[in-house]
Formats: sequence, structure tokens, C-alpha cells
Amino acid sequence: MELIRQLVDVFFHLDAHLTQWAGTLGHSLYVVLFLVIFCETGLVITPFLPGDSLLFAIGALTSVQNSPLDLTVVAVLLCIAAIAGDSLNYAIGYRIGPHVFTREEARFLNRKHLLRTQEFYEKYGGKTIILARFIPIIRTFAPFVAGIGKMRYGRFVFFNITGGILWVLSFLLGGYYFGNIPVVKRNFHFVIVAIIVISCLPPVAEYLRSRRQTAKAPTAPGHGLVPSDSRIDQDAS
Repeated sequence: MELIRQLVDVFFHLDAHLTQWAGTLGHSLYVVLFLVIFCETGLVITPFLPGDSLLFAIGALTSVQNSPLDLTVVAVLLCIAAIAGDSLNYAIGYRIGPHVFTREEARFLNRKHLLRTQEFYEKYGGKTIILARFIPIIRTFAPFVAGIGKMRYGRFVFFNITGGILWVLSFLLGGYYFGNIPVVKRNFHFVIVAIIVISCLPPVAEYLRSRRQTAKAPTAPGHGLVPSDSRIDQDAS
């Protein structure tokens, strides 16, 4: 219980904890931040890691005088982390994706998350790689589904690089320019909550819509799952 309390405190006071970690870790903090963003985007089992809120908090930290983090350095590193993470996720989906989603109710490798992400693809096509960057859960599963569907790698790379840069820079610069405004700084935990709520609205709406559709017409097991030999890059972009 104490561990959970500490994790919640870290999550909602990222600005204070980042400053503390910077004093303790020094330049090693760059490595830690790189790994968090890389794992959050690159590993299907870690969609719970902070992404949007962490980037905003990092941006706020870089804007203070004598900041331990340099905005340009951290922006370049985290763009690379986000792009490399999606590339790894694509490769995992391409190689072994169809074989790991065999259980309907797996805690981490949840087939329902995969199917919901596929529905997102059907609606937005290849641009899902860009749009999904701003939506938790789908952000982690989108490149995985692209790999399963055998999206052309050159096409995937274009969307991956574009989406990764837009995602990282939008939240970093948002934190840089607004994170240290007095009212924001005093209520940073509320800002974090707002970021979480706004980020979660699209997948919640999609989930509710999916539930209504399922209630009207139950989906047969396995129906809709992208087969390993299909291609999802044959869409309108």
C-alpha cells in the first residue's frame, strides 16, 4: 500500500520529483527519460508508463533558470526514443504478433486492446500511427498492429517519424511555455489530471461505442483480428 501511495505521489508531482532526480542522477537522468519513453512506445506490455504527462513535466523543468536539463538535448533524445520505440513495436508485431494474442482476457497482452486498435486503423488508415501518439493504450498498440498487418515499412517510417516528433515536441514545448506559469505551477497536479482525462477521452468514447456495437451484434471469437499475411497499408491516407 505504501508503494502505491508513493507511485501516485510521483505521478501527480512529476515536476518536483524530476528536479529531485536531476540533482541525484545528474546527466544519467537523460538515460532514464529515454528508457521510459522508449519502453512506453516500444513494449506492448508497458502501456501504463507515463507519456504525455512526463513530457509536459520535462518541458516545464527545462524552462527554469539553471535547469539541469537542456531543452534541445532532451527533445532530440526523446524524439529518437519515441521513433525507436515504435520501430521496435512494429518489428515485434511483424515477427510474432499474431501468435501472442491467443487469450481473450490476458492481463497485459489483451486481445481486446488489439481489436480496438484495429478498429481505429479501419477509421483513420495509416495516419493512425500519427493520431495514436496522443491516445494512451492505442499509442502502444498501433505500431504493433501495423507490424501484424504487414504495413510497408517505408510507409510506416514516414508516419512514425512524423508522429513521434509531433507528439514529443507538442508536450515538451507545452510544458516549456506554460508549465511554470504561477497558476499552473501551483496546481501542477490538476494539470496532470487534466492531461490524463483529455488523453483518455477518445479511447473511452471508442470503448463505449464498441460495447454498444457488441451488444447489438456479438463478434465471433477471432473475427476482425488482422491475419499475419494481410496488409493494412492498402488504405486511403
